[in-house]
Amino acid sequence: MVLQVVEKFVSINGEGRRCGQLATFIRFAGCNLNCGYCDTAWANDRKVAFDPMTAEEVYVYIKDTNVTNVTLTGGEPLLQQDMGELLELLSQDPELYVEIETNGSVLLSKFSGLENPPSFTMDYKLPSSGMERMMALENFDHLTEKDTVKFVSGSMADLEKARELINKYKLTEKTSIFISPVFGDIELESIVDFMKDNQMNGVNMQVQLHKIIWDPNERGV
Repeated sequence: MVLQVVEKFVSINGEGRRCGQLATFIRFAGCNLNCGYCDTAWANDRKVAFDPMTAEEVYVYIKDTNVTNVTLTGGEPLLQQDMGELLELLSQDPELYVEIETNGSVLLSKFSGLENPPSFTMDYKLPSSGMERMMALENFDHLTEKDTVKFVSGSMADLEKARELINKYKLTEKTSIFISPVFGDIELESIVDFMKDNQMNGVNMQVQLHKIIWDPNERGV
Protein backbone atom coordinates (compact mmCIF):
# COMPACT_ATOMS: atom_id res chain seq x y z
CA MET A 1 0.00 0.00 0.00
CA VAL A 2 1.18 3.52 -0.77
CA LEU A 3 0.26 7.11 -0.05
CA GLN A 4 -0.63 9.32 -3.01
CA VAL A 5 1.47 12.48 -2.62
CA VAL A 6 0.86 15.30 -5.09
CA GLU A 7 3.07 17.93 -3.43
CA LYS A 8 5.75 18.11 -0.78
CA PHE A 9 7.58 21.30 0.12
CA VAL A 10 8.73 23.59 2.92
CA SER A 11 7.08 26.96 3.46
CA ILE A 12 5.47 28.94 6.24
CA ASN A 13 2.16 27.96 7.74
CA GLY A 14 -0.33 30.35 6.19
CA GLU A 15 -2.99 29.72 8.82
CA GLY A 16 -3.75 27.76 11.96
CA ARG A 17 -2.14 27.54 15.38
CA ARG A 18 1.39 27.95 14.06
CA CYS A 19 0.71 30.56 11.41
CA GLY A 20 3.93 32.22 10.27
CA GLN A 21 6.18 29.34 11.34
CA LEU A 22 8.07 27.09 8.96
CA ALA A 23 6.43 23.78 8.17
CA THR A 24 6.95 20.77 5.95
CA PHE A 25 3.83 20.26 3.85
CA ILE A 26 2.69 16.94 2.47
CA ARG A 27 -0.34 17.22 0.18
CA PHE A 28 -2.30 14.10 -0.68
CA ALA A 29 -4.50 13.41 -3.71
CA GLY A 30 -8.25 13.04 -3.64
CA CYS A 31 -11.24 14.42 -1.77
CA ASN A 32 -14.79 13.28 -1.12
CA LEU A 33 -16.19 16.83 -1.20
CA ASN A 34 -16.56 19.49 -3.89
CA CYS A 35 -16.62 22.84 -2.12
CA GLY A 36 -17.54 25.85 -4.24
CA TYR A 37 -14.53 27.86 -3.06
CA CYS A 38 -11.94 25.05 -3.06
CA ASP A 39 -8.46 26.45 -3.77
CA THR A 40 -6.82 23.05 -4.34
CA ALA A 41 -9.37 21.47 -6.67
CA TRP A 42 -6.54 20.35 -8.95
CA ALA A 43 -5.38 17.92 -6.25
CA ASN A 44 -8.83 16.31 -6.18
CA ASP A 45 -8.90 15.38 -9.87
CA ARG A 46 -9.03 11.60 -10.23
CA LYS A 47 -6.36 11.84 -12.92
CA VAL A 48 -3.96 14.05 -10.95
CA ALA A 49 -0.35 12.91 -11.07
CA PHE A 50 1.06 11.75 -7.75
CA ASP A 51 4.17 10.19 -6.26
CA PRO A 52 3.44 6.82 -4.63
CA MET A 53 5.24 6.93 -1.29
CA THR A 54 5.28 4.61 1.69
CA ALA A 55 4.80 5.96 5.20
CA GLU A 56 8.50 5.40 5.82
CA GLU A 57 9.47 7.37 2.70
CA VAL A 58 7.26 10.29 3.75
CA TYR A 59 8.83 10.23 7.20
CA VAL A 60 12.37 10.22 5.76
CA TYR A 61 11.51 13.22 3.55
CA ILE A 62 10.13 15.11 6.55
CA LYS A 63 13.22 14.44 8.66
CA ASP A 64 15.53 15.45 5.82
CA THR A 65 13.99 18.94 5.76
CA ASN A 66 15.07 19.59 9.37
CA VAL A 67 11.76 21.40 9.90
CA THR A 68 9.84 20.17 12.92
CA ASN A 69 6.33 21.45 12.10
CA VAL A 70 4.51 19.07 9.75
CA THR A 71 1.24 19.80 7.94
CA LEU A 72 -0.59 16.92 6.26
CA THR A 73 -3.18 18.28 3.86
CA GLY A 74 -5.07 17.58 0.66
CA GLY A 75 -7.53 16.97 -0.74
CA GLU A 76 -8.67 14.97 2.26
CA PRO A 77 -5.65 13.23 3.77
CA LEU A 78 -7.70 10.97 6.08
CA LEU A 79 -9.01 9.13 3.01
CA GLN A 80 -5.55 7.71 2.32
CA GLN A 81 -5.58 4.01 3.17
CA ASP A 82 -2.17 4.11 4.85
CA MET A 83 -2.77 7.34 6.77
CA GLY A 84 -3.11 5.47 10.06
CA GLU A 85 0.31 3.92 9.54
CA LEU A 86 1.87 7.30 8.75
CA LEU A 87 0.29 8.97 11.78
CA GLU A 88 1.49 6.15 14.01
CA LEU A 89 5.03 6.54 12.66
CA LEU A 90 5.05 10.32 13.05
CA SER A 91 3.58 10.11 16.55
CA GLN A 92 6.65 8.20 17.71
CA ASP A 93 8.97 11.14 16.95
CA PRO A 94 8.86 13.63 19.86
CA GLU A 95 10.63 16.31 17.81
CA LEU A 96 7.72 16.67 15.38
CA TYR A 97 4.57 18.75 15.75
CA VAL A 98 2.09 17.16 13.35
CA GLU A 99 -1.04 18.95 12.14
CA ILE A 100 -3.50 17.25 9.83
CA GLU A 101 -6.05 19.33 7.93
CA THR A 102 -9.34 17.48 7.53
CA ASN A 103 -12.60 18.57 5.92
CA GLY A 104 -14.99 17.55 8.70
CA SER A 105 -16.64 14.65 6.88
CA VAL A 106 -14.33 11.85 8.04
CA LEU A 107 -14.84 10.40 11.53
CA LEU A 108 -11.96 11.38 13.80
CA SER A 109 -12.87 8.52 16.15
CA LYS A 110 -11.16 6.18 13.65
CA PHE A 111 -7.83 7.62 14.81
CA SER A 112 -8.55 7.86 18.54
CA GLY A 113 -6.37 4.85 19.32
CA LEU A 114 -3.14 6.70 18.63
CA GLU A 115 -1.07 7.18 21.77
CA ASN A 116 0.13 10.58 20.56
CA PRO A 117 -2.43 11.77 17.98
CA PRO A 118 -1.73 14.73 15.68
CA SER A 119 -3.33 18.12 16.04
CA PHE A 120 -6.49 17.90 13.95
CA THR A 121 -7.58 21.07 12.18
CA MET A 122 -11.18 20.37 11.22
CA ASP A 123 -12.57 22.64 8.51
CA TYR A 124 -16.31 22.67 9.11
CA LYS A 125 -18.05 23.39 5.81
CA LEU A 126 -20.54 26.23 6.17
CA PRO A 127 -23.58 26.78 3.89
CA SER A 128 -21.77 28.70 1.12
CA SER A 129 -19.48 25.69 0.54
CA GLY A 130 -22.41 23.61 -0.68
CA MET A 131 -21.11 20.69 1.38
CA GLU A 132 -22.51 21.24 4.86
CA ARG A 133 -24.75 18.17 4.55
CA MET A 134 -21.60 16.01 4.53
CA MET A 135 -20.34 17.16 7.92
CA ALA A 136 -19.92 14.54 10.66
CA LEU A 137 -21.24 16.43 13.69
CA GLU A 138 -20.04 13.71 16.06
CA ASN A 139 -16.51 14.93 15.39
CA PHE A 140 -17.20 17.83 17.75
CA ASP A 141 -17.25 15.27 20.58
CA HIS A 142 -13.72 14.07 19.79
CA LEU A 143 -11.93 17.41 19.63
CA THR A 144 -9.42 18.28 22.35
CA GLU A 145 -7.45 21.32 23.42
CA LYS A 146 -4.69 20.42 20.94
CA ASP A 147 -7.12 20.55 17.99
CA THR A 148 -8.71 23.36 15.98
CA VAL A 149 -12.02 24.03 14.28
CA LYS A 150 -11.83 26.32 11.26
CA PHE A 151 -14.90 28.06 9.86
CA VAL A 152 -14.27 29.41 6.35
CA SER A 153 -16.96 32.04 5.91
CA GLY A 154 -18.13 33.70 2.72
CA SER A 155 -21.36 35.37 3.88
CA MET A 156 -23.27 36.62 6.89
CA ALA A 157 -25.28 33.37 6.83
CA ASP A 158 -22.00 31.48 7.19
CA LEU A 159 -21.01 33.61 10.17
CA GLU A 160 -24.39 33.05 11.82
CA LYS A 161 -24.06 29.28 11.40
CA ALA A 162 -20.53 29.33 12.80
CA ARG A 163 -21.75 31.25 15.86
CA GLU A 164 -24.61 28.79 16.33
CA LEU A 165 -22.26 25.80 16.27
CA ILE A 166 -19.70 27.42 18.55
CA ASN A 167 -22.38 28.08 21.15
CA LYS A 168 -24.26 24.78 20.76
CA TYR A 169 -21.17 22.60 21.17
CA LYS A 170 -19.37 24.97 23.57
CA LEU A 171 -16.36 24.81 21.27
CA THR A 172 -14.36 27.59 22.93
CA GLU A 173 -14.28 25.48 26.09
CA LYS A 174 -12.69 22.46 24.41
CA THR A 175 -10.59 23.53 21.41
CA SER A 176 -9.24 26.45 19.35
CA ILE A 177 -11.59 28.29 16.98
CA PHE A 178 -10.61 30.19 13.83
CA ILE A 179 -12.84 32.12 11.46
CA SER A 180 -11.35 32.78 8.01
CA PRO A 181 -12.80 34.55 4.98
CA VAL A 182 -13.53 32.91 1.66
CA PHE A 183 -10.85 34.76 -0.26
CA GLY A 184 -12.44 37.72 -2.06
CA ASP A 185 -16.04 36.92 -1.06
CA ILE A 186 -16.51 38.81 2.21
CA GLU A 187 -15.16 42.03 3.65
CA LEU A 188 -12.76 41.46 6.51
CA GLU A 189 -14.37 44.29 8.44
CA SER A 190 -17.68 42.44 8.30
CA ILE A 191 -16.17 39.49 10.17
CA VAL A 192 -14.69 41.76 12.83
CA ASP A 193 -17.99 43.62 13.25
CA PHE A 194 -19.86 40.32 13.57
CA MET A 195 -17.46 39.12 16.24
CA LYS A 196 -17.85 42.40 18.14
CA ASP A 197 -21.64 42.43 17.87
CA ASN A 198 -21.82 38.87 19.22
CA GLN A 199 -19.08 39.15 21.86
CA MET A 200 -17.26 36.14 20.41
CA ASN A 201 -14.66 35.74 23.12
CA GLY A 202 -12.05 33.06 22.54
CA VAL A 203 -12.56 33.05 18.75
CA ASN A 204 -9.69 33.97 16.42
CA MET A 205 -10.08 35.70 13.08
CA GLN A 206 -7.38 34.71 10.62
CA VAL A 207 -6.54 35.46 7.00
CA GLN A 208 -4.53 33.11 4.80
CA LEU A 209 -1.05 34.57 5.03
CA HIS A 210 0.29 32.65 2.03
CA LYS A 211 -2.30 34.31 -0.22
CA ILE A 212 -0.99 37.70 0.84
CA ILE A 213 2.67 36.87 0.30
CA TRP A 214 2.24 34.97 -2.99
CA ASP A 215 -0.30 34.85 -5.79
CA PRO A 216 -3.45 33.14 -4.43
CA ASN A 217 -3.17 30.46 -7.12
CA GLU A 218 0.53 29.74 -6.57
CA ARG A 219 1.36 26.12 -5.76
CA GLY A 220 4.10 24.81 -3.54
CA VAL A 221 3.98 27.74 -1.11
